[in-house]
Amino acid sequence: MNWKPLSVLAFVGAVVCLVWLAYRHALFGAGPVTISLQVAAVLLMVWARLTFGMRSFHASANPTAGGLVTRGPYRFIRHPIYAAVLYFTWAGYAAHPALGNLPAALLASALLGVRMMAEEHLLKGMYPEYTGYARRTRRVVPFLL
Repeated sequence: MNWKPLSVLAFVGAVVCLVWLAYRHALFGAGPVTISLQVAAVLLMVWARLTFGMRSFHASANPTAGGLVTRGPYRFIRHPIYAAVLYFTWAGYAAHPALGNLPAALLASALLGVRMMAEEHLLKGMYPEYTGYARRTRRVVPFLL
């Protein structure tokens, strides 16, 4: 399977889903709980971005040289940036749980899952220690998932 083009399609699809939710006024929290969850998600994303550094941001899954990052939020979850997007999305859906919003939230989640799988496949090929790291670290929810 050619993971890079698939990851680009997944990225574009996830962005379209998030834009759709924003268009339907269903992406942002509406009360103290959902807004707090989204603030925490943004803080997680910033922490992950600062920890990882600005060495890469690609539309396609593309591991970069420089070593496997296992500190900061990466110590607890393998994909903190995707996790933050998922937390943000589902907090928005929780604030606006209309049936018409559910397909976009589900599809965005599935497409982000494809991105995670693509990155993991490529990381296993680039960093032999990734397999052990993946065994010790959850994908998107610390200690659970």
